[in-house]
Amino acid sequence: MEYGDSYQQVPNSKYECLLFDVDDTLYPLNSGLSVQCTKNIIEFMIQKLGIEENKVPELCHQLYVDYGTTMAGLRAIGYNFDYDDFHSFVHGRLPYENLKPDPVLRSLLHSLPVRKVIFSNADKAHVGRVLHRLGLEDCFEGVISFETLNPTNKSNISDDEVDTELRGARPSTIPSTETFNIGDHSCEPNGFSGLPKSPVVCKPFENAFEQAFKIAGINPQKTLFLDDSIRNLQTGKHMGLHTVQVGLSQRKKGVDHALESIHNIREALPELWEATIKESEEVRYSGKAAIETSVMA
Repeated sequence: MEYGDSYQQVPNSKYECLLFDVDDTLYPLNSGLSVQCTKNIIEFMIQKLGIEENKVPELCHQLYVDYGTTMAGLRAIGYNFDYDDFHSFVHGRLPYENLKPDPVLRSLLHSLPVRKVIFSNADKAHVGRVLHRLGLEDCFEGVISFETLNPTNKSNISDDEVDTELRGARPSTIPSTETFNIGDHSCEPNGFSGLPKSPVVCKPFENAFEQAFKIAGINPQKTLFLDDSIRNLQTGKHMGLHTVQVGLSQRKKGVDHALESIHNIREALPELWEATIKESEEVRYSGKAAIETSVMA
């Protein structure tokens, strides 16, 4: 989807844009997709990367905590693989049939008088399948996905390997024999503490948000960011976004609002519709006055 001025903005609106995560945000956690996704990642690490099975669950979790996605962490600590192969293996076998059309959410999204943009760490094929299953394909102006933040011409090439790519040699898909021992280190939510940098750009790190703002022409001070991940939301808040955590009824520190379900958005944030309601009332009042004037004449 192209970005532009196709959406007519409501004057004096508090928000100019709504930025939505996809997984466990547009649909509930109990759909089963996230659990299966984790299982698929673990299988990929064992079958494709040859990591010892007894070490994989803990490593998978630690990389997710430290890098936002296990994929980003695997690349950071020395494993080399094709991104498309990873996404195909991990997302290609998800139970998408568990997702059903959501006419309630569709109606809510269409009634919102502001721009709506997807911001996901997932690949575009996965995002497309989810939106299709939910019946929300036409509800968003654009999609910022893995491919948006990580151009395909550098899909499996780290910064240190650029000169190799230019010489025409293909990088090895065999994991490095000198992988980083992640267990000896830790990472702060918004920055590394002795950890190697990943070539993958993704939430919750600031460079992903900076790119998203630039690509979609977003003013963070006038944007509402909805996500299920507290780390993503904390970074978003630090970057100037207004934040909403989806999936919890109690608001956590550093988050502006909390929604137990995305369906509660109108009750929790009525101000998103207030400009439209006020505008409609003014139009109705103006029309009524015009009719009364014509009758009196």
